[in-house]
Amino acid sequence: MARAGVTPERLAQAGAELADEVGFEHVTVSELARRFGVKVASLYSHVRSSHDLKTRIALLALEEMADRASDALAGRAGKEALAAFADAYRGYAREHPGRYAAARYRLDPQTAAASAGVRHAQMMRAILRGYDLPEPDGTHAVRMLGGVFHGYVELELSGGFAHTPVDPEESWAWIVDSLDALLRGRPAAASAT
Repeated sequence: MARAGVTPERLAQAGAELADEVGFEHVTVSELARRFGVKVASLYSHVRSSHDLKTRIALLALEEMADRASDALAGRAGKEALAAFADAYRGYAREHPGRYAAARYRLDPQTAAASAGVRHAQMMRAILRGYDLPEPDGTHAVRMLGGVFHGYVELELSGGFAHTPVDPEESWAWIVDSLDALLRGRPAAASAT
């Protein structure tokens, strides 16, 4: 018999909160069972496995990040949209480091194709339409932006900038300005040949 109030959605939410507290890699079904005051076996009527739980947390995080980015992008274009997207991504990671890590969890192709991760790519491509990049440059740009944003956030979250004299906010603004300049300066005609 399922414990009243325990649902797959509540488990994913509790798992996301736990991830922010202790790190995504430390989220376990047994810890959630302890927090809900139930036996581990009873949670398996709501999630199939630890992998299923982590997938649900990842999907929740991707959805939250996509919602935040979508709100940030409303009414913006060009460099302003690029900065808003970047700031939304970074802000989410700083506020929810465990959920951010969960959003990087490897999903099977079918689950990934139906996830909010697709919305992230669509928003990034919408931003890049303002830079008039032909293919395959558009795909290269999506990968570059994702790599730069993720790399910076990972370094920042791990304390990589703690002992440098330059303010990380100043570096972040410089990076966004540089990305905008790079994308604006990329000759569309030369790329298409």
